[in-house]
Amino acid sequence: MRTTPHNTPAGRRRWRRIGSAVTATAALLLTGLTTAAHAEATPAAQAAPTKVTWTRSCALPRHTGEMACNALRVTGGLTAFQKQRAERDGSTPKAADASTPSGYGPSDLRNAYGLTSAAASNGTGRTIAIVDAYDDPNAESDLAAYRSHYGLPACTTANGCFEKVSQTGSTTALPTADSGWAGEISLDLDMASAICPNCHILLVEARSATMANLGTAVNEAVSLGARYVSNSYGGGESSSDATYDSAYFDHPGVAITVSAGDGGYGAEYPAASKYVTAVGGTRLSASSTTRGWTESVWQTSSTEGTGSGCSAYDTKPAWQTDTGCAKRVIADVSAVADPATGVSVYDTYGADGQGWATYGGTSASAPIIASVYALAGTPSSGSYPAKFPYTNTSALNDVTSGTNGTCATSYFCTARTGYDGPTGWGTPNGVGAFTG
Repeated sequence: MRTTPHNTPAGRRRWRRIGSAVTATAALLLTGLTTAAHAEATPAAQAAPTKVTWTRSCALPRHTGEMACNALRVTGGLTAFQKQRAERDGSTPKAADASTPSGYGPSDLRNAYGLTSAAASNGTGRTIAIVDAYDDPNAESDLAAYRSHYGLPACTTANGCFEKVSQTGSTTALPTADSGWAGEISLDLDMASAICPNCHILLVEARSATMANLGTAVNEAVSLGARYVSNSYGGGESSSDATYDSAYFDHPGVAITVSAGDGGYGAEYPAASKYVTAVGGTRLSASSTTRGWTESVWQTSSTEGTGSGCSAYDTKPAWQTDTGCAKRVIADVSAVADPATGVSVYDTYGADGQGWATYGGTSASAPIIASVYALAGTPSSGSYPAKFPYTNTSALNDVTSGTNGTCATSYFCTARTGYDGPTGWGTPNGVGAFTG
């Protein structure tokens, strides 16, 4: 498992080549930043190094059919949250401080996406499934630390809220532990908690990062009753994708979300599956607007940013009516993913797990959207929830600025009014776009 930064252009290009070739309210107030940012930073904030650096959590794919998780852990610089906190209280922020949260917390995310009321009232009795590879031995204890810090209700095995199983459903015969995927797991569990604190959480761990094993874990999650399934991984497209679609992702009545990728413009699978909600990534910043937040397409460089694109293999779903691509276009909707405006996560397993960290990548946006579906209600039997945002576009924040690369058809990689590839129809503005 690598622990050095992979966010160099060469490292990102290498991943792209491999991918295409191998185919309680007090706690919230203390750490939340739901008010708009001040216009000027304090001297303390200005004095600290500000450029955000990050590293990939998971190893790059090495074999055909392997997937990489899309979690990016901040290793240096000051995040948007830290700068805003310094402006508010005059503190001197510390880069990559593991002792305290340095990214957006639950109250920030709910405020940004109009979910404060729904999160307080909805979700009881609903189960969000998180599908990842390998085991995180500290998943439950780290989840408890995150939820306790932010004043969220306990979610444990003992109280029936949390369950961890293998891809076969075993609670004891779990996969080999992996430090990088443990960071991904913590990110996913924490985002589900942040958006839907009343939901139950089912963690299904695949024995490896192959599409076959991860797909088997998706099927297991559905068989165990989850109606919302988050997947924060991807790889290059292949001619096998149609087979994977029918084998793993064709689950009517289940909202399945998949991250669009972190390598900039270019289609990934399983985000390209016609049965899933493909989730792009944005840069989220507090502002003095009526909403209190602004968003643009997340792009750090030409090879670092949200994925998007026109699939080479997957059939276009009936509800996707853009005319520039004869097949499936990625994405459908989006949420925060820029590490510089990232989210707080608590992880203690392995070399990467030092306590509090800020994470970005579309691995953050996928579980956020899965959890919004959970707040919105249970999808009707026989429905494909990926369709819902297309019939309720007015209940989304339209992201109209930014690009994630260069493409021949502008909207595949550049934001515009209405639908575009990098952000889909936009980000949540309440739950209205996620109901059938």
